[in-house]
Amino acid sequence: MGERTERVHENSDASVAIDGLRRWYHVPVLCALVAFMLWVRVRAYGTFTGRGIAFSAVDPWYHWRTVVYSVENWPSALSYDVWTGYPSGASVGQFGTLFDQLIATAALVVGLGDPSQATIYRVALLSVPVMAALVALPTYAMGARVGGRLGGLLGVALLALFPGTFLRRSTVGTLDHHVAEALFMAIAVFAMMAALRVAERERPVYEQFVDRDLAGLKRPLAYGVLAGVALALYVWTWPPGVILIGIFGVFFAISLSVDYWRGVSPDHAAFVGALALAVAGVLTAAVIDQWSASATTFGYLQPVLAFGVAAGCLFMAWLARFWDARGFPRAGYPLAVLGLIALLTAITALVLPDLFGTIASNVRQRLLFGQTNTTLTIVEAQPPENPLGKAFSEYRFAFYTGAVGLVSLLARPLFGRRYRSEYLLVAVWALFVTSMAFTQIRFNYYLAVAVAVCNAALIGTLVDWGTTEADRRAGGLQTYQTLIVAAVALLVFVPLVVPAVGATAVGVGASAAPSDDALTWAGSNQWLANNTPEEGRYGGAEGSLDYYGAYERPAEGDFAYPEGSYGVLSWWDYGHLITVQGERIPHANPFQQNARSAAAFLLADSEERAEAVAGAIPAAPDGRLDDRSTAELETIADGSDGDGAGIRYVMIDDEMAGGKFSAIATWAGPGYGSYLEPVTIQAENETATVQRLGGSYDETVLSRLYYADAAEMEHYRLVHESPETTQFVSAAYRVDDGRWQPLVVNQEYTPSLQFRMARLQQNPAVDVQLYDQRESHAVKTYERVEGATLTGEAQPGETVTAEVELTAQSSDRTFTYTQETTASEDGTFSMTVPYATTDGPGPEAGYTDSSVVAEGEYEVTAGGNATSVPVPEEAIYGGETVAVGAGEE
Repeated sequence: MGERTERVHENSDASVAIDGLRRWYHVPVLCALVAFMLWVRVRAYGTFTGRGIAFSAVDPWYHWRTVVYSVENWPSALSYDVWTGYPSGASVGQFGTLFDQLIATAALVVGLGDPSQATIYRVALLSVPVMAALVALPTYAMGARVGGRLGGLLGVALLALFPGTFLRRSTVGTLDHHVAEALFMAIAVFAMMAALRVAERERPVYEQFVDRDLAGLKRPLAYGVLAGVALALYVWTWPPGVILIGIFGVFFAISLSVDYWRGVSPDHAAFVGALALAVAGVLTAAVIDQWSASATTFGYLQPVLAFGVAAGCLFMAWLARFWDARGFPRAGYPLAVLGLIALLTAITALVLPDLFGTIASNVRQRLLFGQTNTTLTIVEAQPPENPLGKAFSEYRFAFYTGAVGLVSLLARPLFGRRYRSEYLLVAVWALFVTSMAFTQIRFNYYLAVAVAVCNAALIGTLVDWGTTEADRRAGGLQTYQTLIVAAVALLVFVPLVVPAVGATAVGVGASAAPSDDALTWAGSNQWLANNTPEEGRYGGAEGSLDYYGAYERPAEGDFAYPEGSYGVLSWWDYGHLITVQGERIPHANPFQQNARSAAAFLLADSEERAEAVAGAIPAAPDGRLDDRSTAELETIADGSDGDGAGIRYVMIDDEMAGGKFSAIATWAGPGYGSYLEPVTIQAENETATVQRLGGSYDETVLSRLYYADAAEMEHYRLVHESPETTQFVSAAYRVDDGRWQPLVVNQEYTPSLQFRMARLQQNPAVDVQLYDQRESHAVKTYERVEGATLTGEAQPGETVTAEVELTAQSSDRTFTYTQETTASEDGTFSMTVPYATTDGPGPEAGYTDSSVVAEGEYEVTAGGNATSVPVPEEAIYGGETVAVGAGEE
């Protein structure tokens, strides 16, 4: 072979290689980015293994329950759970959905049909990081459509480096549906983009449908169906995802109007829109769980809205033909559509008020800063205090360049570029998710994808606006284009990788750790599971509740709990931990179910009222007990035919006594401010007036149980407390003008608070003062009992005191319970005490194996004379009377 021939072959081989690289370079780059996203999210894997079950927040504990349930009952999912929300059970709504079923299915595959709990746990730990990494694929696909392959890759690179909500909710240990929402929303939006592109290319019209031109409709039909399936998958993952159906509805209302105004038949986009929404309607109707308009469960809202948008697409296509036939001006068509939408809204409000109210409430709470005060007690549902500051912490400058990219999408037709309806779809979707993220901070896991795609659009615009047809054929960039793209890339990427600017993705991924709440409550819940009667066995009953059993939601009324089942009352934040760690039934849970009645109990200003609330709970599952008088509550309790044994245990923790008290007061109290009172403190050489939680706080049952060991209470006995203790402080600081500003009031004295105080004290003009310091054990568990009544004789008007020394074995703490009364005019007395001085039969017989034991008998003192009185445990459960030989030594 000659030298020239060899040179030609070498050049040919090089050209082929270069051409292949130019055509396929995005594949290895995309794979590398996906691998990086996965690596970042599993860096802390070792933190969650080797220590039992552990997750990074509270909600994952309930997902763990639904995943294991699905493994045990595959392919059934948990939709109604009697192990939470006592005394009615709960429709779990956003749990037990496609997200949990996918993880359960994966665990079954990995475990060859019979996975161990360890296998299920490992699959659950890794599932969310894997899903997060997969979000890169639809993000690239969307980015490539609006910004070319280079734009798509840069968009994915941004998504991989964002250190905010999207990353924090997708690291190992975060077993929550949020990342699945982001994944399936991105897939649904991309699928609709693809369907719209096919509709623009194939131009389906009504006449083809009438003529049954299946060959001509084949591609629009296929892509429309796929878009509908993708939308349904998103709603199956998260029932409130009905909001995406609404977003698509707004898009089609605008897009079809724009098409008609441009002289393009709305038939094209209306065809795929109606088909996709109809398919989504059918698929969401297939999983209706209860016939209600609620957005948080699978009800009729999802299919009704989907069919409504589908009908709207068809109607707008018909209206365009009607408009043409009458010769009306095109500019009037959008106004007519707007007017008809307003009319339909008004009719819906009048004819279907429940449906309209649900939709309006969800729009307000997710888009228009309309959260209620009680919703705002959920941290993730709060709006950011500084929206732009929050946006910068999440995305750095990419948020602003993304905004420019969004504008460039809409402006392309103004500069002679082709209009595409999918560009409008991206813009409408991005605007909606921006509003969602500014209304509730958690929705930044949606906005992250939108910001990435909009930045891809900006890259595409920068490349496109300076590229000639010859450049496109050559496949290269001009020097100035390269410089502009490089400058934008530096602007958005450098702040994301420099630690001095803020948190980085690598650092955030490595910092993932188990939830402090779950760790704090683990010991107390383990004690609850091992030392209290099984559900259905309280008081010696012989009922039972299968922990992974399938229970039908009652058609009317509430679930009929067996006689010996009971509820555990605590604040709603801890309901899932009680269900999963303790295997007992909480009254309130993180669905915010029964939060109002739980708050009414905790804020009760007397034991009498607390007992009235607890007694009324089985007969008032709606939880509206806070606005009723004690007499009304007692009447409800007396007439109760509720199932089960009622509320039997109360669990209080340091957060409830401290940082969460404001939220509790928001639900049922007169307001947090009413519990504050001024107090004078001595600060160096001066006195200062500051605030503390005052007498009204100390009188609440919450405070009396947590700080005072239920002193002088008759029906609550401490049965367990965690060994860890928590210090509480109030603190104020003086600024240079002499004014004192509050820093914290009755908050945990954590390292972060100490750091804040140290920062303040670095300023010589600032003085920080601690006051009102308290200490108690982290979690305390009380049992609600009838109490034993001590009766005897004493001099009329004489003070009678009963005392017993107790030891909390779990914390090795000794304290004294005291009860006091006054003898009546006839020389008799009676008092009720909740502690026994002897051991009882234990959990197997239906009673509690208390870790708080008496060190002796009660010492009942009257007139200087003391009598030792034993109180058997049977007496405190049965409300028995124990006679006291008053006056005897």
